[in-house]
Amino acid sequence: MVPRLDIGPVNRISEGPRRTRCRNGPRVDHYHRFLCGSDGAAFAFDHVVDLVDGHDATVHILNVADTTEHGILQMRGDDIDTLEQEGDRIVTEAANRAHQRGIDTVTEVRQGEPYHEIVDYAETHGFDLVVMPTHGRRGLERFLLGSTCERVVRRADVPVLTIRPDDDVRVTHPYRNVLVPTDGSDCANQALALGADVADSEDAVLHLLSVIAIAALGADVRPDIRMGMLEENAHELLDEAAAFAENAGIETASTTVEYTPSIHEAILTYIDDYDIDLVVVGTHGRTGFSRYVLGSVTEYLVRTSPIPVLTVRAPEGDTKDVSG
Repeated sequence: MVPRLDIGPVNRISEGPRRTRCRNGPRVDHYHRFLCGSDGAAFAFDHVVDLVDGHDATVHILNVADTTEHGILQMRGDDIDTLEQEGDRIVTEAANRAHQRGIDTVTEVRQGEPYHEIVDYAETHGFDLVVMPTHGRRGLERFLLGSTCERVVRRADVPVLTIRPDDDVRVTHPYRNVLVPTDGSDCANQALALGADVADSEDAVLHLLSVIAIAALGADVRPDIRMGMLEENAHELLDEAAAFAENAGIETASTTVEYTPSIHEAILTYIDDYDIDLVVVGTHGRTGFSRYVLGSVTEYLVRTSPIPVLTVRAPEGDTKDVSG
């Protein structure tokens, strides 16, 4: 993780986004199968219903009774049958809400390690998207990412949409502004493709952001020379990303380069400044973590973002770490 330096506020090198609407290209409304975890997920589930309303899509609602050793210790007198009965009640209530909107559902209650069951269920049934809250009904501390959510994000082969079930979170639909931060890694490129898909489907403005971490400047190189090289590289990355967006049906896209001590804080600031409704990120960027380690910037965004975060992993075999 890039160390933070107290050297002042974020500085924008280029701004004034070019706001355009998406035209032709792949559309997220081609997604037909959604998986929604149910533990503490009423907030997230309502958003899923908004996403699929009016489309030919089926929502699978999954509840997992945690029968691991840790889960059993946390039962506080509840037996497994009681947990399954509670799970049945939760998924049934969620399904009834969806049926009121004319949305088809499939419900299931499982036993086992929650993250493993969710990932396995998603892979077995070939889902297009997994949606879940960042923490569940047992109420983890606000800034502590629930272990189930974190493990699903870093292991799932399909995109995962996470939403914090907290009072300061803003969830709106349809999306009007979609942000894709990029560092040029393969994982960031996957996020770019997905972000362009979502923006096209939602007729939203696509914002492209590249952040230069000031803390990464080495003491052995003149800062002005090093900054110039990084700035040039950042603009090249954004030009390539904008060209990709244009080929996907977006004539132009909003492009911004920022330099700052903290990448994730720059992203959060941009979200607030430009009323972003959805941020799409790769699970890893260029720091070379393995597929099972969540990139520090992505992890921080999932924990603290005031809007939904859509994460995607790079194809199998890519070991580069778009996040930090």
